[in-house]
Amino acid sequence: MTSAATLAPPARPAPRLRTSTPWWMGLVAGLAAFSGTGAATLNGDELATISSASRSLPGLFELARHIDGHFLPYYLFMHFWGKIGTAELWLRLPSAVAIGVAAWFLVDLGRRLHSIRAGVIAAAVFTILPSVSYYGAFARSYAFAAAAVVFSFWALHRAVERPGARRWVVYGVAVALVCSTHLFAVLVLPAQLLLARRAVVVPMLAAMAIGCIPAAVLGLIGYGERHAISWIPQRGPEVWLKFPKMAAGSAGLGLLLFALALAGAVLLWRTAPRVREWAFVLVGWLVLPPVLLLAVSQLLTPVYVDRYLFVTAPVLALLAGLAVAALPRFHVVAGVVVVALGCALAFADHVEVREENGRFENIPWALRVIKAEPEDAIVYGQSQLRSGFDYYADSAMPVDVLRSGDSPDPDGFGYPERSDVSASLEGRERVWVVWRGTKKSGLEGDAIGRVGEVERAGFELDVAKHSGDLPGLTVALFTRR
Repeated sequence: MTSAATLAPPARPAPRLRTSTPWWMGLVAGLAAFSGTGAATLNGDELATISSASRSLPGLFELARHIDGHFLPYYLFMHFWGKIGTAELWLRLPSAVAIGVAAWFLVDLGRRLHSIRAGVIAAAVFTILPSVSYYGAFARSYAFAAAAVVFSFWALHRAVERPGARRWVVYGVAVALVCSTHLFAVLVLPAQLLLARRAVVVPMLAAMAIGCIPAAVLGLIGYGERHAISWIPQRGPEVWLKFPKMAAGSAGLGLLLFALALAGAVLLWRTAPRVREWAFVLVGWLVLPPVLLLAVSQLLTPVYVDRYLFVTAPVLALLAGLAVAALPRFHVVAGVVVVALGCALAFADHVEVREENGRFENIPWALRVIKAEPEDAIVYGQSQLRSGFDYYADSAMPVDVLRSGDSPDPDGFGYPERSDVSASLEGRERVWVVWRGTKKSGLEGDAIGRVGEVERAGFELDVAKHSGDLPGLTVALFTRR
């Protein structure tokens, strides 16, 4: 005889509770980033985006053979995006969307590592960073790179926790996106190797290797075009002292968050044995990019530029969120306090980002300074500045006496110009000269060659004004002697 207990069906496992990720945090972050457009005018890098995206596809590929080849994937995207329009808000909208995507993945990565509250606090901290307001309202690929990097760590967590072919494919795609959005975003990938356990090392390395193919191609292109970044000076380890401000966009907030990030890493290692190794991974995500970027600068060619490290901003916020969420009680109150204190510390930086000169190249200001009279001429210290004046100027501009073509150079962002400045200014009594940089950079020495050529053509300085922030713009009026 069979007992009733034997006949009883096996007990079903308790249903697994699924916690949905707050999608609205991505929306809030995207809107906050988009608000950073404010009155800030386009700067030279953003105008280079317009110049690239406005070309035909053959023209864009020709440009990539000479300069900015590593930006080709982004330029291709903006080529099609820009067909709808080239207004400031429209050009910057994709970056704001990318910030929203980064924030969503940040929330879910925080949930996977600790809890929903950790992810929400991390996304809230990320949202209030002035650097997020800057690059989230910037028509370049830095916000895309940040989103791709967060996506790659999120995809790696999924693949390591529950390995499967489909998940490794998603991880490989994420790595490819990291490599395609910005060449130096790949500096976060060594931190991911810390998760290369024996059980997953083969599929992980295979997915990473395949995903890094775009980096290999774009890296070779970029190395061949390193003349385009010859303006970057050689840096030393002292640049790391500025790293907290760069990542957060605010010195005071950056120092606060770095202290919280250290605490977050320690608490994750001590209180979460299941994901203990992620403490080292997240610290690597934060500190390896500046260390490796400086190493590349020392070993190959100077490449250390602060904005290349924006990909560290999400993990700075994530570690801070983990620190607050690990508190045994009052974590909600603590999270609100951290966000509120962060807003207070960064208030002045947020205001600066949203000013007209928030991108440090205020062409509308220069246009207001220029009080053109009939027959006045204008000469550009750097030929590529012309694209910004074409974008913002009205019909009351001085005569562009050096311009010899309407299309930019096929191999760069300058324009074809007449070489004989003296002949081009013949019969003119006043000439406006505009250059990127301080007054001193143009009026002393020969850094801005066009200034000297105007002086040798028989003109002397009448007045010069600088936009205020560095490098800024200088507008000078020269009159015939």
